[in-house]
Amino acid sequence: MPIIPDTSDWTWVLERACPACEFRASEVAFEDLPRLIRENAAAWGEVLVRADVAMRPNDHTWSPLEYAAHVRDVCRRFDERLRLILDEEDPLLANWDQDATAITEQYHRQVPETVGRELAVAAASVADSFAAVPADARQRTAHRSDGPSFTVTTLGAYFLHDIVHHRHDVGAD
Repeated sequence: MPIIPDTSDWTWVLERACPACEFRASEVAFEDLPRLIRENAAAWGEVLVRADVAMRPNDHTWSPLEYAAHVRDVCRRFDERLRLILDEEDPLLANWDQDATAITEQYHRQVPETVGRELAVAAASVADSFAAVPADARQRTAHRSDGPSFTVTTLGAYFLHDIVHHRHDVGAD
């Protein structure tokens, strides 16, 4: 059975705690984002050396390797989105089909050591990008084609939940 695409709108995590990973996006201080992003990236090192890193727990759940590759790409995507918000006036954030990316990029066949290095680089880049946001730019806005709007601050909290949640998905929290 193939992975069933997740079409949920996860923006609700900006208003209430995630019942699965217990993350509370509304309690994240913007100034803490860079450190929390880096800490999350560091935790993936232990995941990527597991003997079962490429094994799916079942037919409809990604393997830890696939989750790590996804987190790497989430870091890259949100770095791009943050730069767009800072460079343009209320930009439209393009849709991203994460499941299609996983298939196209063959996450399941990637080399764990390479994914780990690339994840660390991508996380450091997005952490640096959030650290460089001036206080007067944190309320700049963007929106998705399906309706939700974000400020730089809520984009950061939403992004952080994503990567924290996936660390929870692989039992590394």
